[in-house]
Amino acid sequence: MRAIDTNVVVRFLTNDDKRQARAARAVMEDGGIFIATTALLESEWVLRSGYGFAPGQIAAALRGVAGLPGVTVEEPARLAQALDWMSEGMDFADALHLAKADGCSAFLSFDRKLIKAANGRSSVPVLAL
Repeated sequence: MRAIDTNVVVRFLTNDDKRQARAARAVMEDGGIFIATTALLESEWVLRSGYGFAPGQIAAALRGVAGLPGVTVEEPARLAQALDWMSEGMDFADALHLAKADGCSAFLSFDRKLIKAANGRSSVPVLAL
C-alpha cells in the first residue's frame, strides 16, 4: 500500500496541471492507495480556499475519491460522518474533530459557531467553555 499526499488528491480532482493530473490518475488507477485523514483535511482546505469549491462539491469529490476501487481512507465511517455534517453547514475540520470524539463524554470548545453548528448532530454533547 502506498500513501498519497494532498497534492496528488488535488491534482486528481482539479486536473489543473495536466502532467501531474495524468500521474495522479495513473497512481489512483493502479490501486493500493491509502489516504490519511490529515491529507483529506488539507485537501478540503485547498479546494475551498484555493479553488473556491463549495462544501457540497468538496463533499462529493472527497466521497468519490474515498470510494474508488483500490483506495483506502483512514476511519471511513468518521470521514463519512464529517462529510455529511459539512454538507449540512459545519466546517469540515470541526466536523472531523467532532466525529473523532465519538465515545467521549463531551466535546469542549470556545468556538460559538462550532457549538451552534454541532447542536443535535452528535451523540457527544458539544459544550462551551
